[in-house]
Amino acid sequence: MFETEAIRRPRRIRRRYRVLVMAAAVIPLLAVGSDFGVRTYAESQTAHAFQDATGTATPPKVHIRGFPFLTQATRGNLDRVDISAQQIPAGTDSPVPISKLDVDMRKLKRNSDANTAHAGSATATAFVSYQDLTNALGLDVTAGSTPGRMNASLSIPVIGDITVSAAVTKGGPTSIAFKVLGISANQLPESVRKSIDKTFEKKIPLQNLPKGLTLDRISTESSGIFVTLSGHDVTFKPSGTSGTPGSSAA
Repeated sequence: MFETEAIRRPRRIRRRYRVLVMAAAVIPLLAVGSDFGVRTYAESQTAHAFQDATGTATPPKVHIRGFPFLTQATRGNLDRVDISAQQIPAGTDSPVPISKLDVDMRKLKRNSDANTAHAGSATATAFVSYQDLTNALGLDVTAGSTPGRMNASLSIPVIGDITVSAAVTKGGPTSIAFKVLGISANQLPESVRKSIDKTFEKKIPLQNLPKGLTLDRISTESSGIFVTLSGHDVTFKPSGTSGTPGSSAA
């Protein structure tokens, strides 16, 4: 039997309807996939730029927040970017590396040199371990008995082992300082006391940070020192890059 045109027409309509339904379901998936791919690429590029700027051995973890990403990229301004980096090396003016750095950047833009990024504002937390302080100061540094303090032990010929209690304080815009609060030995030669005071007068600059961050607060924990920083017009760029903050798209 031959199908009549009246029978074939509803079948064609149903097939077209199924095609439209499938297209309506697939197009959003393609859009999400495209957004994810571009976001992943942008996160990778940001990670390598941050690595070049800070000198970390491995690229940091980067998470660009907000959806859709393509809308943010089109306007050239990323709403929020979280960066987590490990082992930021010390510079020439400081023997102490930063064990971990977490940065929350807002309104991030890429500069015209493609290696520099500029944020409208940022907050950060830097962690410095007692082990790295031990290596830098030449003393055995451990947590103090109360918050904001640390202990440093050393052995002095003839006198023996002594412990110095010190407060951890702000030493400058991006520096840690120490203030001697007590020494376990009551009677020390003047030369030894001066040597201890001189050791603890040293400020520890936190180097290779994004430019524009300044120290807000210092706290001590069982394993090290946590430093909270913040700033506006924060920039990170590789050493030797002459670019200045701009408004080009990220």
